[in-house]
Amino acid sequence: MSRTRRGFLHDVGTGMLTAAVGPALVADLGLGSALADEAPARLTFGRLEPLVALMQETAPAKLLPALIARLSKGTELGQLVAAAALANARTFGGEDYVGFHTLMALSPAYAMAAELPAASRPLPVLKVLHRNANRIQEKGGRKGEVLRPVKPATLPPGRVAGELLREAVRAKDGARAEATFAAASAGTPEDAFNHLLYEVDDDTEVHRVVLAYRAWDLLPLVGREHAHSLLRQSVRYCVKAENWAHRNGGGARALLPKLLERHRLLARAAGKRVADDVWVDKLSQTVFKATPEGAAEAVAEALADGFVPEGIGEAISLAANQLVLRDVGRRRGETSAGKPIGSIHGDSIGVHASDSAHAWRNIARASNARNRVASLILGAYQVALDRRARGGDFLAWKPWPLAEHRTKLVAKDAPGLLREVETAIRDKDQARACAAVHRLGELGQAPGPVFALLLKYAISEDGALHAEKYYRTVREDFAATRAAFRWRHLTALARVTASEYGQPAPGQAEACRLLKV
Repeated sequence: MSRTRRGFLHDVGTGMLTAAVGPALVADLGLGSALADEAPARLTFGRLEPLVALMQETAPAKLLPALIARLSKGTELGQLVAAAALANARTFGGEDYVGFHTLMALSPAYAMAAELPAASRPLPVLKVLHRNANRIQEKGGRKGEVLRPVKPATLPPGRVAGELLREAVRAKDGARAEATFAAASAGTPEDAFNHLLYEVDDDTEVHRVVLAYRAWDLLPLVGREHAHSLLRQSVRYCVKAENWAHRNGGGARALLPKLLERHRLLARAAGKRVADDVWVDKLSQTVFKATPEGAAEAVAEALADGFVPEGIGEAISLAANQLVLRDVGRRRGETSAGKPIGSIHGDSIGVHASDSAHAWRNIARASNARNRVASLILGAYQVALDRRARGGDFLAWKPWPLAEHRTKLVAKDAPGLLREVETAIRDKDQARACAAVHRLGELGQAPGPVFALLLKYAISEDGALHAEKYYRTVREDFAATRAAFRWRHLTALARVTASEYGQPAPGQAEACRLLKV
């Protein structure tokens, strides 16, 4: 076969670069085109590429049998999650509502699988993979993919890549933002993540923060070599969001640098003062009741006073939890398909606020000193903003279960109460589900059986795109919250579970049949 000089140089250049930095990063960043005139047309993902292509090319009805057959032949469940994440990224690029919600559900579904017996372990993952395949096909399969290789920019010396990225996004220059982030991704995934957070921290909104965190959370499964493909989705999301940013006057964007400077937080080491129960409860109430600016100020002061970030994050999550427990439910004019009057699941104020607080809290754990303090400040700001800006009189509403709910419980012992929780869920009785779980906590019962019950419904029910994320939020927040308050999270999960019951997840019946569970 004859070869052109251009083709020869392309192959030689690609081979040298592949040997130097690895095939995945070569494909992801488009570095293979450095010695040629044309960039490769598509991203490819090395050894995962055949499985990624299968995820994009196969209709949902055919995908589940194919994936279960692969599992039976030794493919690991984590490989399916990794391939689905890359297929999702390549197809949607962080710009499709159902698409990025599906990506955000992948790592929670995989974590849920670890809680199940071996025979039924694939169920939560298959549920999300069915959703993923359905949306990919709606967008045209491989023909509809939007994520392409990108050539890294040459960054000016002496500038922080994260600041340059933020400038490009504020200018709504998607091409410059992508090229800047590609250059910022030439180091470690940790470096790329911390540069990305300069832009994520530039505003507060649930998808903005949860998408970034869940992409990061997927790296242990997907592989560090694919960090750029996953994280760049947030860049694209933020560019798109810039068209509707500052809907609240851009408060967080202006406030954050002022608080960092006023309290000299960038010059301080992480605090070592351990908060007691009274302090955490007080800060939680402050964050919940304050204005967004007041909540952010309270957390900045706590950081300046030397309190450990974990205690501050705990208080922020408890404040968000109040938005679930106090919600009166959707009212007339606030409903949509699968989310009737009185429901609180899906994109409710409380579920969104809890998922956001959880993401900010985990970003604080995973990032550098600058982003740690910024994330906690913004986490508090967003909880208070959600309470005020999304509607409802949360300060007047009382947290569930109310006294009248508790007095209606019939069971007295733990087994009876657990049965009462399940009956309440099937009756879509949020109040009774709340009350029974609350009582189990008062009795000092082990949380495991309650989580196992609620997990069953987090898998079986559709959840309006949020069941997996919120279950995992509560699972982790419960574990990271002191004994005096942790059952508040589990009580909220019981309420959300009762709200979402009655809408079976597409593909679940087939998955159960194929797995024979």
